Amino acid sequence: MKRLRGLFLLTLLVVILPLLFPDNYYVTVVAVSAALHAILAVGLNLLMGYAGLISLGHAAFFGIGAYTSGIVTTRFGLDPWSAMAAGMLLTGTIAFVMARPILRLKGHYLAMATLGLGIIVQIVLVQTEELTGGPDGLGGIPPLSLFGWEVDSDLRWYMLMSAVMLLVVWLALNIIDSRSGRALRALHGSEVAAEMMGIDTTVTKTGVFVVAALSASLAGSLFAHQQAFISPDSFNFFFSIELVTMVVLGGMASTFGAVFGAFVLTFLPELLVIFEDYEVMIFGAILMLMMIFLPQGLFVGLRDLLRRLLQQQRAPAPAPVVPAGEDKHDAA
Repeated sequence: MKRLRGLFLLTLLVVILPLLFPDNYYVTVVAVSAALHAILAVGLNLLMGYAGLISLGHAAFFGIGAYTSGIVTTRFGLDPWSAMAAGMLLTGTIAFVMARPILRLKGHYLAMATLGLGIIVQIVLVQTEELTGGPDGLGGIPPLSLFGWEVDSDLRWYMLMSAVMLLVVWLALNIIDSRSGRALRALHGSEVAAEMMGIDTTVTKTGVFVVAALSASLAGSLFAHQQAFISPDSFNFFFSIELVTMVVLGGMASTFGAVFGAFVLTFLPELLVIFEDYEVMIFGAILMLMMIFLPQGLFVGLRDLLRRLLQQQRAPAPAPVVPAGEDKHDAA
């Protein structure tokens, strides 16, 4: 019930913002990127926050989805929605094939393996110039249209991206509350204990890895059709680190925390444009400070603080202490 209440509040916020600020740049432009990042962060949070599996190459699946949509629509003339489905199919297949060898590793070895996967994908995108356009990128990607309604303005992209974000959040909440979600939490606690409880840890890890990859592919396709141009620089290692920072900032194992972290780290560069050359350094400093002083995440920390304050206000006032030997009526 609490999760549904949180989803309702998030939906209400998404609907109200463009009504209150119809011509605001931060609502119609920056919030589109924030919603896109939230889709990525929610999927990555399932992998990192709930299953406890580190990934430093999540941008690879984002890039595969984007380039599949771009290539299929510009080179082969397929419609964008079919291209999006093709991107998710390709990404899911690659994730499924790579999951078993990669997810046998743990800790730093797993992080290095996912980092290697991300680097390999970016190299392929750069080197296959005939197909991807190489370092110059791929342009001319057509916009999306739905039942004759073309998504051709910032406000329409805000509406579509926000709707997809809410759908992904709803799916993530359902996964968390399901048997699979309980298996993920058990896996995070102890893989050996999870196996003793009858959980197939290999299937569980593979499943969450594929789900996270599919959400990244979906975001990549949306990104390609929104921008109409993509290049390998948008899917590099630094973007993977930025996604990890979003998850950690909001709070691991918190779906709404992942959304919160995505919005904060999307709006932050816009508010601190004078530090553009130090963006990676700022993200690194935020990640380090969060792990030291607020390891549960900013969103979770603020939520817990608010709960404590409300509990203190609701708690009854303590009865006055009556000194020994003094009559209670006299004290009154």
